[in-house]
Amino acid sequence: MKLTRLFLVALSVSLFVSCSNDDDNNDPKGVYDNGFFILNEGNSGGGSVSFASDDLATFTADVYKTANPTDIAGVYLQNIFFDGDKAYIIAGGSNVINVVNRYTFKLIAKVETGLANPRYGVVKDGKAYVTNANTYSYINPATGNTDDYIAIIDLATNKVESKIELGATANRILLENNKLYITDSYNDKVLVVNPATKALETPITIGTSGDSMEVKDGVLYVLRAPYGDNRSEIVKVKLSDKSVTKITFPESLDRAGYLDIYNDKVYYTSNNSVYAITTTATAASTTAIATASLPEDGSIYGFAVKNDKIYIADGGDFGSNSKAYIYNLSGSLQKELTVGVGPNGFYFND
Repeated sequence: MKLTRLFLVALSVSLFVSCSNDDDNNDPKGVYDNGFFILNEGNSGGGSVSFASDDLATFTADVYKTANPTDIAGVYLQNIFFDGDKAYIIAGGSNVINVVNRYTFKLIAKVETGLANPRYGVVKDGKAYVTNANTYSYINPATGNTDDYIAIIDLATNKVESKIELGATANRILLENNKLYITDSYNDKVLVVNPATKALETPITIGTSGDSMEVKDGVLYVLRAPYGDNRSEIVKVKLSDKSVTKITFPESLDRAGYLDIYNDKVYYTSNNSVYAITTTATAASTTAIATASLPEDGSIYGFAVKNDKIYIADGGDFGSNSKAYIYNLSGSLQKELTVGVGPNGFYFND
């Protein structure tokens, strides 16, 4: 009898501890856990970061100011990238990267030297690799920039420790299988960098105006949106052998904007509409799955697909607060949010 009671007591304690540990593991890590940030580029008066919960029930218009009332995030916010429990907010117009706790948004440090018009960043082995447009304001329309570089930041000290000169116009950056891939908006290449040797490797020829990039199953997808009479394209690069195939958009799809991959579909935008094809498709779809009801002077300026939702940001007039719209995958509007000036991207904090 005593053994049975002792066994039951021990079992109850074990179950209680187990449940308590499960509860602890599911507890939010901070007020901004389980949701997404909307990066608002702003203007010369500064940018901001908004936050909405995954269920769209809660919203904060400016989490940076809320968490850091005596500081400003900077001018022309460009990109957010993550490493562990930290978020890095690139303020291209201020040549600053703000380091914050990704769950509380409390400021930890700032990277303030060694940057020149920073654009996008990724992290590998304790180092951040950030593209810098350098003398971007003096860009040569014929050749682009030739002095752009990657700043390598030691994340233990938040200092730029070295640079990789690119000799090209650096824009978006992506890390895949220990290589860095960088789009060059003015030339017809995707740059390839080996971070271990800090050396440029043979670039991949895709055509001019490469922009949004994603990788799926060893294939790099790059959206090209050239000006003029050239048609937009999705370029597929098989990274194992660098072979290239292209999906050229029909004339009915005006200049493309953004690309994202979710599950086994490639989503892309043209004007104010969103389209999707499977990753095995050989032709573009011209049937919109969602069309944003933007103001007459509005345009899609930020785009993402995640958690069975489509996220669209209206760039607005860059002088006043704008809107973000969330749709389900069938194209039905789920939520409209009033965000900051010039929203340009969505970043998920799950």
